[in-house]
Amino acid sequence: MLAARRDWLPQEKTMQVHFSARENGPERLVADAEIHFTDGLLAGTKLVGFALWRTPEGDLSVTFPSRAFGSGGERRFFDYLRATDGAPEVIKGVKAWILDAYRRGSERVA
Repeated sequence: MLAARRDWLPQEKTMQVHFSARENGPERLVADAEIHFTDGLLAGTKLVGFALWRTPEGDLSVTFPSRAFGSGGERRFFDYLRATDGAPEVIKGVKAWILDAYRRGSERVA
Protein backbone atom coordinates (compact mmCIF):
# COMPACT_ATOMS: atom_id res chain seq x y z
CA MET A 1 0.00 0.00 0.00
CA LEU A 2 1.16 3.52 -0.70
CA ALA A 3 2.20 5.57 2.29
CA ALA A 4 0.97 9.14 2.42
CA ARG A 5 1.10 12.03 4.83
CA ARG A 6 -2.40 12.98 5.92
CA ASP A 7 -1.80 16.73 5.43
CA TRP A 8 -1.40 16.12 1.69
CA LEU A 9 -4.73 14.39 1.35
CA PRO A 10 -7.72 16.35 0.04
CA GLN A 11 -10.30 17.67 2.44
CA GLU A 12 -13.48 15.57 2.23
CA LYS A 13 -15.61 18.71 2.33
CA THR A 14 -14.09 20.11 -0.87
CA MET A 15 -13.62 16.93 -2.90
CA GLN A 16 -15.17 13.48 -2.94
CA VAL A 17 -14.26 10.41 -4.92
CA HIS A 18 -17.08 8.46 -6.57
CA PHE A 19 -16.79 4.90 -7.88
CA SER A 20 -18.64 3.06 -10.58
CA ALA A 21 -18.36 -0.71 -11.11
CA ARG A 22 -17.78 -1.94 -14.65
CA GLU A 23 -19.72 -5.10 -15.44
CA ASN A 24 -18.15 -5.81 -18.84
CA GLY A 25 -14.75 -4.18 -18.41
CA PRO A 26 -11.30 -5.70 -18.65
CA GLU A 27 -10.56 -8.65 -16.37
CA ARG A 28 -8.74 -6.82 -13.56
CA LEU A 29 -10.63 -3.53 -13.69
CA VAL A 30 -12.31 -3.08 -10.30
CA ALA A 31 -14.03 0.29 -10.78
CA ASP A 32 -13.88 3.60 -12.57
CA ALA A 33 -13.39 6.59 -10.29
CA GLU A 34 -14.01 10.31 -10.58
CA ILE A 35 -13.31 13.20 -8.27
CA HIS A 36 -16.24 15.55 -7.60
CA PHE A 37 -15.45 19.09 -6.45
CA THR A 38 -17.93 20.46 -3.92
CA ASP A 39 -16.39 23.81 -2.96
CA GLY A 40 -14.42 26.65 -4.48
CA LEU A 41 -13.99 27.60 -8.11
CA LEU A 42 -14.34 23.98 -9.29
CA ALA A 43 -17.55 23.30 -7.31
CA GLY A 44 -20.05 21.42 -9.43
CA THR A 45 -17.40 19.87 -11.69
CA LYS A 46 -15.73 16.47 -11.76
CA LEU A 47 -12.43 15.04 -12.96
CA VAL A 48 -12.91 11.70 -14.69
CA GLY A 49 -10.62 9.00 -16.03
CA PHE A 50 -9.30 7.40 -12.83
CA ALA A 51 -9.51 3.63 -12.49
CA LEU A 52 -8.87 1.02 -9.81
CA TRP A 53 -7.20 -2.18 -10.95
CA ARG A 54 -6.41 -5.44 -9.23
CA THR A 55 -2.80 -6.55 -9.75
CA PRO A 56 -1.99 -10.21 -10.49
CA GLU A 57 -0.98 -10.49 -6.82
CA GLY A 58 -4.41 -9.24 -5.68
CA ASP A 59 -3.41 -5.73 -4.58
CA LEU A 60 -5.31 -2.61 -5.69
CA SER A 61 -3.71 0.15 -7.73
CA VAL A 62 -4.92 3.46 -9.17
CA THR A 63 -4.31 4.80 -12.66
CA PHE A 64 -4.73 8.44 -13.65
CA PRO A 65 -6.09 9.97 -16.83
CA SER A 66 -3.29 10.03 -19.39
CA ARG A 67 -2.47 10.33 -23.06
CA ALA A 68 -0.49 7.69 -24.94
CA PHE A 69 2.27 8.73 -27.30
CA GLY A 70 5.06 7.03 -29.22
CA SER A 71 8.69 7.72 -28.41
CA GLY A 72 11.46 5.89 -30.23
CA GLY A 73 9.27 2.90 -31.02
CA GLU A 74 7.97 2.71 -27.43
CA ARG A 75 4.50 3.50 -26.21
CA ARG A 76 4.63 5.89 -23.26
CA PHE A 77 2.01 7.72 -21.22
CA PHE A 78 1.74 11.35 -20.19
CA ASP A 79 -0.28 11.63 -16.96
CA TYR A 80 -2.61 14.61 -16.85
CA LEU A 81 -2.44 14.88 -13.07
CA ARG A 82 1.05 15.79 -11.87
CA ALA A 83 2.60 17.52 -8.88
CA THR A 84 3.49 21.14 -9.55
CA ASP A 85 6.92 20.65 -7.98
CA GLY A 86 7.44 17.17 -9.44
CA ALA A 87 7.44 15.50 -6.02
CA PRO A 88 6.20 11.90 -6.31
CA GLU A 89 4.89 11.98 -2.72
CA VAL A 90 2.01 14.26 -3.73
CA ILE A 91 0.78 11.82 -6.39
CA LYS A 92 1.23 8.90 -3.99
CA GLY A 93 -0.93 10.80 -1.50
CA VAL A 94 -3.74 11.24 -4.03
CA LYS A 95 -3.59 7.55 -4.96
CA ALA A 96 -3.68 6.59 -1.27
CA TRP A 97 -6.69 8.89 -0.72
CA ILE A 98 -8.58 7.22 -3.60
CA LEU A 99 -7.74 3.72 -2.36
CA ASP A 100 -8.72 4.64 1.19
CA ALA A 101 -12.09 5.97 0.00
CA TYR A 102 -12.70 2.78 -1.97
CA ARG A 103 -11.85 0.57 0.98
CA ARG A 104 -14.15 2.61 3.26
CA GLY A 105 -16.92 2.12 0.72
CA SER A 106 -17.72 5.83 0.56
CA GLU A 107 -19.51 7.44 -2.35
CA ARG A 108 -19.97 4.30 -4.41
CA VAL A 109 -22.05 4.80 -7.50
CA ALA A 110 -23.80 1.95 -9.31
